Amino acid sequence: MADTIERPSGVGPSARPARLDLDELIHQPVRLSIMATLAYAERVDFAFLRQHLDLSESNLSRHLTALEEAGYVLIDKVFERKRARTWLSLTEEGRLAFTAHVAALQRIVAAP
Repeated sequence: MADTIERPSGVGPSARPARLDLDELIHQPVRLSIMATLAYAERVDFAFLRQHLDLSESNLSRHLTALEEAGYVLIDKVFERKRARTWLSLTEEGRLAFTAHVAALQRIVAAP
């Protein structure tokens, strides 16, 4: 007798494949790491994020620019005691996109 696999609710032959709900911009590993870090914190300093993700300044800047252009990340450059500082945070759109992306990943790993 063969074992049967039960599908999670909302998953079936006619259900939309979860992979189609992945956000290709976020799915790239560095950008996924950026989004996850920013989702956890209200805002993060550029230098902290660069060190935390072990990236070069130019590599991090390139990825942040892509996320900013998509409307997912807010880049706020300020001066604090005569020193330039860059703060990063998720926009509401970015938070929603990240939440949806994580939900799609969860559906993929939960599906048999």
